[in-house]
Amino acid sequence: MTSSPESTAVARYGLLIVGGNLSHQENYSRALAADPRVRLVGLTDESDVPPRRRELNQALAAELEIPYIEPYEEALAREDVDLVCLCPEPERRARMTVAAARAGKHVYVDKPLCATVEGAREVVEAVEASGVRSQMFSLVRSSIGRRCREVVESGRLGTLIGLHAELLFAKGVAGTADLGQPRREQASDGRFSWVDSKRELFCVGLYPLVLFEWLTGSRVESVEAATANFFFTEHQANGAEDFAALLVGWEGGLETTITVGRSGWSSHPSHGIHQVHLVGTDSTATVDAYRPRLEIFSDAAGWSQPGTPHPEDPMGFWSSTQESGGVMPKTDWWPLAEAAADDAVYFLDCLDGDRDSDVPVTMGARAVETILAAYESAAG
Repeated sequence: MTSSPESTAVARYGLLIVGGNLSHQENYSRALAADPRVRLVGLTDESDVPPRRRELNQALAAELEIPYIEPYEEALAREDVDLVCLCPEPERRARMTVAAARAGKHVYVDKPLCATVEGAREVVEAVEASGVRSQMFSLVRSSIGRRCREVVESGRLGTLIGLHAELLFAKGVAGTADLGQPRREQASDGRFSWVDSKRELFCVGLYPLVLFEWLTGSRVESVEAATANFFFTEHQANGAEDFAALLVGWEGGLETTITVGRSGWSSHPSHGIHQVHLVGTDSTATVDAYRPRLEIFSDAAGWSQPGTPHPEDPMGFWSSTQESGGVMPKTDWWPLAEAAADDAVYFLDCLDGDRDSDVPVTMGARAVETILAAYESAAG
């Protein structure tokens, strides 16, 4: 994906990409590169990544028609790099983001920010010391996020006193978990992702935590949590939860509850349950990602989940494996709400205006701290 002559004339941000296929970089890199303010410089990673990760990196570099640059430090030293989009595994994310910030580059980071509280604090310190701008990916610019803000800012709720979010991704072949083996949570060992599963409190729980802070401007004061294995043998085999419930107390007396997880392709007519319930002193409101919607009834063949999911992506995490893994699009529900705003465009607007993002790494760091405290609570 090379820049057109027209876009090259106005491009002012040289973009360095970290990470490749079978990651969210498949989406982030293309979203950023689609903006005429951006010119692609190259794709990079640490020199000691496993051979398969290097192959996946090189594959995305080839698709985007950009060079694969090693070592990472050499790529960061390039004067034509202004912005780094980081999507390595969470366990490597902190040190790579710190290095980019210390090199004086703006950073757009995958969620969650990293895997440890110490790493999150190091990222924040590096960004603040270097004076660069930062943003972590979130869902605040989704339709549901923006509609929640409209409800809060309208004043019709009165004083906001409670929030509840439900976010369950309808991916993976569910029904394989052994329900006779109840989960016993343990404090995190520092690993959160595998080829066939992720720790869903870590990966999905971040979204409502960030949304709630973005909506209210409040900070978390307490968290209690429970985790479970209801759906997938893959999660059980890796010691990862596929479901979590949280009770979160915030400054000013706001009380919130969160249920998150992954429930399987066959659990929902579209991408999964995604609702936010808002409680005020005067009224309540519910915002649903799939209301209003069109429901399609026809003589078309019914949807079915993959018979044999992709061996490197059985949960259907990544765009590149959806088609090859036999994941058919679901077409019975068509949401009518306004589409999501572009998260990448928003960050580029922040760079143009020399202003901070509304989801900087400081917010990401607070979410990491809350999530890890939630694991400690669940381990009880």
